[in-house]
Amino acid sequence: MHIDSSAETGVQHGQAAPAIALFLFAHQDDEFAVFQQITSERQGGRRVVCMYFTSGVPAGGDPACRNAESVSVLSALGVAPGDIYFPGELLAIPDGTLQEHIAVAAAWLASETAAWQPLASIYLMAWEGGHPDHDVLHAIGMQVFGARGLAAVMRQFALYNGHRCPGQFFRVLSPLAANGPVESTRMSWPQRLHFLRLCLQYPSQRITWIGLFPFVLLHYLFNGKQALQMVSAERVLQRPHTGALYYEKRGFSTWKTVNSRLAQWRAGLE
Repeated sequence: MHIDSSAETGVQHGQAAPAIALFLFAHQDDEFAVFQQITSERQGGRRVVCMYFTSGVPAGGDPACRNAESVSVLSALGVAPGDIYFPGELLAIPDGTLQEHIAVAAAWLASETAAWQPLASIYLMAWEGGHPDHDVLHAIGMQVFGARGLAAVMRQFALYNGHRCPGQFFRVLSPLAANGPVESTRMSWPQRLHFLRLCLQYPSQRITWIGLFPFVLLHYLFNGKQALQMVSAERVLQRPHTGALYYEKRGFSTWKTVNSRLAQWRAGLE
């Protein structure tokens, strides 16, 4: 699948194609963290393109339901269905295993976007130690687009992390100070209510959202801001934060394993 700048977007001959805003996600429903930014990009006239780099289900599972949920939510935000990509399904990368498929995922991303112009903004999942798939995808995006000199148009967004949280508790939509200054955009109350309704549109993830929704609700009620941070090539060489990472507490992986696999991949690029 390739970006087409003609009939699908209504671009007439002789007119410039709309600038592209690219959002990289690990799993279907990760988009909840950037509902406001997707909306802002659409309102600014940019073409929003979203990509999901795992199938969102265990090996052998069918991602059709999860795909449909995210397509429905993104469509409600004005994203064209043809601009929603599922390379995780295409490349057979099960949920939780992106660290085992770094090279193939990075190669696909580099090849697919090589000719995209103009690529005006790129949004990465934060380097925060919440889920190994999230951090690995952050590192992949940094490498692929950093090599093209696009660091200035990249921003990261937090989903969840366990920094300074006891046991398996976690913080939601809470940027790490180590990732730098926060760029905030306040959401209107109608937007907050709309986004909360969208958070309820993932029935296949009901159990996950039972734990997640209360924190998202509190964020919308008492904070109500879209938070973004710049990216740093140096940060992806550092442990996301001190103390046990959330994915270590959950037994998904370890920093030593994730860091080693990323280092091996980078060494192979030299």
